[in-house]
Amino acid sequence: MAPGALRGRGRSVWARVTEEVGAAAGRVREDIDAAIDRDPATDSRLEMGLASPGLHAVWAHRVAHALWTRGARLPARLLSQASRAATGIEIHPGAQIGRRLFIDHGMGVVIGETAEIGDDVMMYHAVTLGGRANAKIKRHPTVESGAVLGAGARLLGPITVGAHAQVGANAVVVKDVPAGATAVGVPATTRMPRGGEADPLFADPALWI
Repeated sequence: MAPGALRGRGRSVWARVTEEVGAAAGRVREDIDAAIDRDPATDSRLEMGLASPGLHAVWAHRVAHALWTRGARLPARLLSQASRAATGIEIHPGAQIGRRLFIDHGMGVVIGETAEIGDDVMMYHAVTLGGRANAKIKRHPTVESGAVLGAGARLLGPITVGAHAQVGANAVVVKDVPAGATAVGVPATTRMPRGGEADPLFADPALWI
């Protein structure tokens, strides 16, 4: 490719990336407010915005994902690795993440390339959304909106964790978790709500930390 054409392609990619990042910037306050709602340790937007590694990792991922989807894969990987070094949270730039994801504490979280996360998901430290295959296929979990993943939970393979499901601390999940259910144990077993209500033993995510 001629140098002029290469520069033109680079400018085009950068223009599309900055447009997408600009749209994402409008979500920053939404992210902060959602984090404050779910973290009783702070009630200041300034503190949350400056001192939350979970938010920083998500924000960096948005930029990395924009680069990744526009074909700038090496810069995307370098940015994701820089974010990992700064926050202790590794999110592959190919992962698809919805709105208002909050990662509390965050250290040791790993989210693989083909993982998909819906809106309003909450996860604690050391959660892994990992794969069980080496082929270039959908090999990481899908976590639907409103799910909560307890500290140290391992979700492996192309499974689905349904909307508003809850995964307990250190659970190893290798099968689908129905919407609204609670999954605990190694390997995880699921408990469905009784009478339309969550199991009271696991109703408070703070019990899992």
